[in-house]
Amino acid sequence: MQELISRLMAEGLTEQQAYKAVEIIKTFAAEKFPLFAGAINKVFDKYAPKDEDDFLH
Repeated sequence: MQELISRLMAEGLTEQQAYKAVEIIKTFAAEKFPLFAGAINKVFDKYAPKDEDDFLH
């Protein structure tokens, strides 16, 4: 996940914007592919920040 966040930041997003973009992508993918929603959420949650402080730093 950090690699994706880094790429988004390299394209000009702040860290907070990058994390928000990833959250939007996760939600979008789960909605578009409900059959895979559980797997999508597992993958994103596995690599997500462990607590709220990680979003801010």
